[in-house]
Amino acid sequence: EHPDYLRYMALILLFDTLSNLPFARLRQQNKAMRFALIKLGGIFVNIGLNLFLLLVLTDHGAATSDTVGYVFLANLVASGGTLLLLIPELKGMHGPYDRKLIREMLAYGFPLLIAGFAGMINETLDRAILKYLVTDQSQAMTQLGIYSACYKLSILMTLFVQTFRYAADPFYFSQQHKENAHALFAQVMNYFVLACCVIFLGVMFYLDIIKIFIGEKYHSGLNVVPVLLAANLFLGIYLNLSICYKLTGKTYYGAWLSILGALITIVFNVWLIPKMGYMGAAWATFVCYLTMMLLSYLKGRELLPIPYDIRRLSVMMITAGLLWFFFDQFDQWAKLSNGMAMMLGTIFLLGYIGSMWQYIGGRTALPAMLRKKD
Repeated sequence: EHPDYLRYMALILLFDTLSNLPFARLRQQNKAMRFALIKLGGIFVNIGLNLFLLLVLTDHGAATSDTVGYVFLANLVASGGTLLLLIPELKGMHGPYDRKLIREMLAYGFPLLIAGFAGMINETLDRAILKYLVTDQSQAMTQLGIYSACYKLSILMTLFVQTFRYAADPFYFSQQHKENAHALFAQVMNYFVLACCVIFLGVMFYLDIIKIFIGEKYHSGLNVVPVLLAANLFLGIYLNLSICYKLTGKTYYGAWLSILGALITIVFNVWLIPKMGYMGAAWATFVCYLTMMLLSYLKGRELLPIPYDIRRLSVMMITAGLLWFFFDQFDQWAKLSNGMAMMLGTIFLLGYIGSMWQYIGGRTALPAMLRKKD
């Protein structure tokens, strides 16, 4: 009944697709500030227009026949405005049709397209099918609501991983032919894992504050948060390791790993959700990303001999897990107040950062790494 919605969506996809290449150019040129400002500008325009159209033009939030159309319209204006801001980057992007180049691009990029589809299954399938697999169907929507709300508390890890990817890929490609590039990549992994472990501990130590954002009625599902945070840490490491097949042009390995991950996601969700409810969905995500990380490391060793310091990486992750476990058990035994728990968590967190920074040689390794980059 609303063909205009389809037209809006087609134009949104068109504008977003045309924006991808100039955004890639900004990343390749290391213009992070312009990249971020345009991205954030599009987000703020989208949010602002949604608020204006839905709250002001629809009589302070009252539903009308055009409510859904307003959401599409806001997205369309944001996407179109983003493309207009990227016009300077579009200049000079022309030339003769190169059939050889097109074939090379398709051979490199098509497996990544498959990996992207499989990755969407890994990321979203649990919430899509949870309500159908819960044994007690009278509680299906309740469990879905609790799981979806608590899933959002792992967003800090996801945001960091995605932000890192924006900067990491062009960095790796620009450094690959330089002397000691592989040692540099291994050191980057150390800092990446340390940052992820700090995010994990920060969320868990301050969970009493962070959980306020999802509402008290969802707090019964907080036990999924450490599992999902750890799962997203594994995903981040996997994405870091995937540079091995990207730099060597063997992107089909990434497609196969993502397809395997999707199969694991499907099997474990179907197996665990009827037994464990939403906790089964969390563990399915954990197993999926853990498996992909391990297999990616093993395959990466064959493709590109990057000397990752497995001992240090393992120590950082295991120490973070044990530190949170000890904190959680002590908190339950001593029945600490929120203030005391946060104070103890802060001491643990600072101690972890200081000791692990020293352990990976951060004081000397980071300046040396920056000199190599220059």
